[in-house]
Amino acid sequence: MSHSLSHPEILQLKRWNTPTIYNGWEQITAGDPAGDAFNLEETRDFMPQMGPMVGYAVTVVIEPSSKKHREENGNAWSEYRQYVANTPGPKVVIVQDLDKPSVIGSFWGEVNSNIHRALGCVGTITDGAIRDVDEMTNAGFKALARRLCVGHAHVHPVRWNGEVSVFGRKVLPGDLIHADKHGFLAVSPKEQSRLLDAARFMDANECETVIPAARAAAGKSFGEILSSIDAAGEEFSRRAREKFGREGEF
Repeated sequence: MSHSLSHPEILQLKRWNTPTIYNGWEQITAGDPAGDAFNLEETRDFMPQMGPMVGYAVTVVIEPSSKKHREENGNAWSEYRQYVANTPGPKVVIVQDLDKPSVIGSFWGEVNSNIHRALGCVGTITDGAIRDVDEMTNAGFKALARRLCVGHAHVHPVRWNGEVSVFGRKVLPGDLIHADKHGFLAVSPKEQSRLLDAARFMDANECETVIPAARAAAGKSFGEILSSIDAAGEEFSRRAREKFGREGEF
């Protein structure tokens, strides 16, 4: 598997929060920006001080409540880690927990986060739990999860490198993940090459039109303020139409 974005482009995507990346994505997607690509359920960023994480999805399904998976495939951990190691990075591990909505045990902790960091992973999104949150942070491994928990139970990889569902969103291996304290966005391979340019353009568009119009309100009447914002909004939309063929929203 090869990826379409260079390392410098990944670094530039990390400079914006996830809503800003969404603003670019909605201009280039063929899907519905009202619900496609981002989490539909609430998630929690346990390391907001680390800022956004960006990487390509590697996927795994777990069921910590069940002993049977270890009995069915005693080599699962080795095979799963080989899959992760063989996938180009940077990588974000997307973990579907079959025990949801219950949380029986955690896939993540100090040891597993350090192992995955060594394999080129920058963090995880799991609709289950994490533990050892301070040690995970110390490893430089960011996590968005449902909650914290104490134990790992019978955690074992069930299957990997396939479609998963987390927080109401389907994610495929190779999707580009952008995530922070707001949630996450999963961008399909066909949309990735245009994402940085679109996000950069829409961010500049806001900064050059509607935001300065709103902030230049001192000494003006409400009527003058609204007229200025309307004019700036029309300019914002004109620029978006010329670039993407869409109005753009803010």
